[in-house]
Amino acid sequence: MNRELDRLYELLPLVHRMRDAAQGYPLKSLLVVIAEQVGVVEQDIARLYDNWFIETCDDWVAPYIGDLVGYRPVGEARTRGLEKAVFPRREIANTLAARRRKGTLALLEQLANDGAGWPARAVEFYRLLGWTQHLDHRRPNRGRSADLRDGSALDLLGGPFDPFAHGVDVRRIASTRSRGRYNIPEVGLFAWRLKTYPVTLAPASRQHDDGRNCFTFSVLGNDTPLYNRAQPEASPTGIAEEINLPVPIRRRALEYRQPGTTRAQASADYYGALRSILVTVEWHNKDGIVAIPAEQVVAADLSKWNRQLERGQVAVDPELGRILFERRGVPKRVWVSYRYAFSADIGGGEYRRPLSQPQGALLFRVGHGEALGSITAALLAWRAAQDQDPAAKAAVIEIGDSGIYSEQLALELGAGESLQIRAGQRSQRPPGDSGGWTRPLLRLHGDEQGDPFSVRGRAGSRLVLDGLLVSGGGIKVYGPGADGDAGDVADQLCDITIRHCTLVPGWRLGCDCAPCHEDEPSLELFNCRAAVRIEHSILGKIRVSASEVESDPVSIALSDSIVDATGVELAAIEGAQGALAFAELTMRRCTVLGTIGAHAVALAENSIFMGTLQLARRQLGCVRYCYVSPGSRTPRRYHCEPDLRWAAVDEAMLQVPAVERDAEKQREAGRVRPRFNSLRYGAPAYCQLADDCAAEIGQGADDESEMGVFHDLFQPQREANLRGRLDEYTPASLDVGIIFAS
Repeated sequence: MNRELDRLYELLPLVHRMRDAAQGYPLKSLLVVIAEQVGVVEQDIARLYDNWFIETCDDWVAPYIGDLVGYRPVGEARTRGLEKAVFPRREIANTLAARRRKGTLALLEQLANDGAGWPARAVEFYRLLGWTQHLDHRRPNRGRSADLRDGSALDLLGGPFDPFAHGVDVRRIASTRSRGRYNIPEVGLFAWRLKTYPVTLAPASRQHDDGRNCFTFSVLGNDTPLYNRAQPEASPTGIAEEINLPVPIRRRALEYRQPGTTRAQASADYYGALRSILVTVEWHNKDGIVAIPAEQVVAADLSKWNRQLERGQVAVDPELGRILFERRGVPKRVWVSYRYAFSADIGGGEYRRPLSQPQGALLFRVGHGEALGSITAALLAWRAAQDQDPAAKAAVIEIGDSGIYSEQLALELGAGESLQIRAGQRSQRPPGDSGGWTRPLLRLHGDEQGDPFSVRGRAGSRLVLDGLLVSGGGIKVYGPGADGDAGDVADQLCDITIRHCTLVPGWRLGCDCAPCHEDEPSLELFNCRAAVRIEHSILGKIRVSASEVESDPVSIALSDSIVDATGVELAAIEGAQGALAFAELTMRRCTVLGTIGAHAVALAENSIFMGTLQLARRQLGCVRYCYVSPGSRTPRRYHCEPDLRWAAVDEAMLQVPAVERDAEKQREAGRVRPRFNSLRYGAPAYCQLADDCAAEIGQGADDESEMGVFHDLFQPQREANLRGRLDEYTPASLDVGIIFAS
């Protein structure tokens, strides 16, 4: 027995324990039950002190602490995880301070940070009105007319940092129809919803087609805008500037930030070990790696790779994420550190995430500075360890850098074996790297002969992929009888888990983020009965080839993920040769860009299906709170769109001819069809719902959050919370509106 549970029993006199032993330990069993409840009470007592403080309290305590300081929530927390959106800890902690600063402009920015978690900039639009100033109260920097020679200022026109004068706009900024900006009572709060993520010391991609001196920051070779690493404001009463916000870096901002600023001084604002961009190289004729100095960095438009450079200069295009070296001074290798933008913590990335592994698993570290330099070497080390200890059936291969691993993996897992390949914490942290997490790229060669990444396993075996970026090919999972391998159907891989990974849709990307292999799958299952779980991931097509006679449907569970067929009309989940996939799907909070043809759907909720669903079994399962494309064949649907719109039209136009009713249904179906800011993987706003997307989609989940992969961001609740706070803390004479800058 556990000694912690036996502690009450050990306090008894020896004579009573002897008598209890003679009777088969009934008293001991009773005291074990009592000790379990005593432990629960003691743990609760230990948490009482932490629950006194908003920083350390449990989620359920936050509303009570807020009530003590008079915090009034905008909405009610009704479902899983919603407490964090409705009762933000930071806003509760700053309630009293915010009330003392009520009516100040800088407070609006703090409310956006505290209540919604969005960095923001507040703008008083009356300061941008063009008007005749009094000679006794001249403001030369307010409402200036446009200087056509000032290209840096022209870049800011119409945005949150616009310095120019505008005519009066009589429309209200908070109007639900047509919004205006430039008027005396109007105040705009520009909010940035996209988060920026670091990439630390990752290899730059050499663009051989354009020249050996041409590189991209993205390891996949696509153009990607570089984002600023937001620096704290000098004063809490100041208004945020570009350098204080997660904005895309402009070319002119990298070159000349202010009049009179030298190029080296301007570059130092964004370039350096503790800044947003850093280029590190290894020269052919020198040992070691060095960082390019800021005075050698030149901002340039490299859309055509035609910039002429002086000796020693390096051109950087932050808007496209490109690097150009002088032709006579091309380095041997190039590593880059930068920041990109995305909506949430899904796919491979250098963000903190929970790690788990089987108890007693062997850990093999791979990467720069480690004893093992490849995943294959780690697999061989595991097999060597098993020769010494046959009981070592669980292994974890942890990659300690954001490098490229070009390997051909053929995983053969024995009965009861467990293998986890994951991105871990960095082996060696460079200056300014506070997180220490990695995003390694597993580069496959799917266009060559043989399988670049194949998986086979016996009964009870498990495979986990965590935090990886996979490009160049797909993962193939084989069961008995597949690929000429005979075996027992029951003796095969137990389950495969893919979490926080990106299996690049279309295998490779072009410079404009266009997929290179549109119809190639990211995951293929051949006669495999393994339970597949995909969590917080991005992947392309899933293809299932299985016999409907010899086995049950394959179980595939997806949550908080994107399945991108690289085209809405292409198949996202299908069987061999375009047939229905013999699989039973469970989908929660997913966005599917493509059609689905499968055996059945056990449950689909809070998801968006941009293509049609064609299911063989309609008697099984349920689809709830989803957008389902018209023409789909599904089990019973509950509270789905556009079904609700069609029912409303039928009810409202009951006496109208069927032709007019059908036309209205078509208009409603087009209105509620989800709209996205981008449908190409690699773009910062990938799969983010557009601002003009219908409210039935943006607030159509079961907890009134948005449908799709970004459901758990609780954007509608954050926006409602912020709007309520603005009404509370803004003077009555002003009209405040939220403008989403990203």
